[in-house]
Amino acid sequence: MRHVALILFAGLAAAHADAQVGFRQFQVPASQQGRGLEVAVWYPSAAGRASTLVGENAIFLGQSVHVDAQVAAGHHPLVLLSHGYSGNWSNQSWLAVHLARLGYIVAAVNHPGTTTRDMDVARGAQLWERPRDVSRTIDALSHDPAWSAVVSTDRVAAIGHSLGGWTVVELAGGRFDPDRFDADCKDHASLASCTAYCALGAGNDAASRAALGQRLKDPRIKAVVSLDLGFARGFDNSSLARIDIPVLVIAAGTPLSNPHIPALLESRHLVELLPPATTRYVEIASAAHFSFLPTCKPGAADLLAKDSPDDVVVCRDGEAADREAIHRQAATEIIHFLTAMLPASR
Repeated sequence: MRHVALILFAGLAAAHADAQVGFRQFQVPASQQGRGLEVAVWYPSAAGRASTLVGENAIFLGQSVHVDAQVAAGHHPLVLLSHGYSGNWSNQSWLAVHLARLGYIVAAVNHPGTTTRDMDVARGAQLWERPRDVSRTIDALSHDPAWSAVVSTDRVAAIGHSLGGWTVVELAGGRFDPDRFDADCKDHASLASCTAYCALGAGNDAASRAALGQRLKDPRIKAVVSLDLGFARGFDNSSLARIDIPVLVIAAGTPLSNPHIPALLESRHLVELLPPATTRYVEIASAAHFSFLPTCKPGAADLLAKDSPDDVVVCRDGEAADREAIHRQAATEIIHFLTAMLPASR
């Protein structure tokens, strides 16, 4: 199966090597809770504008896109991206470009309170709003005539990294149990999920605990992918067993760069509780937790070591690993999964 997937990816990549990727950003107006959303969208483009690098900064390489180019004709399936704790919409831009070249429209939302330029603790503690952010993004694309004409709302998937992985499992039907999570964190206090939960003050009162425990499934989402997720140990077991859509779980196989998100206690734990008939598990041996972020520029690790030593981890992969090769392997698995579950063309 692995060789079939690699052949599929190579063939698709060659066929679409010259395909153009359009890019736009828009704002979703604030909800009643005052939660406005920043959304980035990549899409197959018909033609023409000059290319621009987006997501480029001092640390990460950007991706070449055509800003505000016309969307290619047709009705395209929709993939939603959910970033991790303190991440942002650009974190999986490498994957968004792959998918857009193959005919998918890909939308990534910044989650207020847990995004790079907005780490407001009060908003961040409202973890139940993260799945709603994704649902509101689907609403916005469905109700905007410019997007509704080209988006197939009956073909929707969601992909999330780290805390974003938790977010998309919630959307698939997983239900968080604060009591279970509190008890588990007494035994696994060093897990990054327990540390972040405590830092946010999530679940500190009865109202928050009730909100965290509610069901946030979005029936429009037909398949989900988690990339080295966290918070898996807080899901109610029976809710995971009842998930009725396909789930692809991809884990980082090396603990070297972040031993506080071990595959054994997070991704593998999740897979053990999901329905085996609709679940696929892939562990990328050379990947570390942050391997699913963009490729680091040469010298980026040294720059981080000088200015913010704790952040060097974002540029570390497994020993002798190549992040671009990790991205290709992950993209191959995801494309193979989506091609079967959510084909880009009819």
